[in-house]
Amino acid sequence: MIQVKIVTPNGRYNTFEASKLHAHTAYGECTLLPNHMPLVAMLEISRLTLTVDGNEKEFAISSGILYFNKNQAYILVDAIEGKEEIDLERAKKSAERARKRLERKDADTSIRRAEVSLQRALNRIRIKNG
Repeated sequence: MIQVKIVTPNGRYNTFEASKLHAHTAYGECTLLPNHMPLVAMLEISRLTLTVDGNEKEFAISSGILYFNKNQAYILVDAIEGKEEIDLERAKKSAERARKRLERKDADTSIRRAEVSLQRALNRIRIKNG
């Protein structure tokens, strides 16, 4: 089993004992099983899937870092929401606000920040909808 500890800037989000961990890294997708070789990887805005007691738990994550060694996985992310925690209407409103900011293209708009905001909102919508 893999001991998974998920931490955000607000502190520990949760800990799990998982038989499998699937994540999207800057280099592509990866699945970790017990006794995997040590790994450090940058995580992208994406879906994180943990297999816990034979059931898949899905999370929407923002960018972060995955560190794996000796069946211990540390996931450090800016933000995380479990599929059941995602407020779909809030995510849709966030996506719409980001789209409007991108359309404005004025000097006061940070294009990169609006793009990231849109990616995060669309990721949450995608995960909530299955």
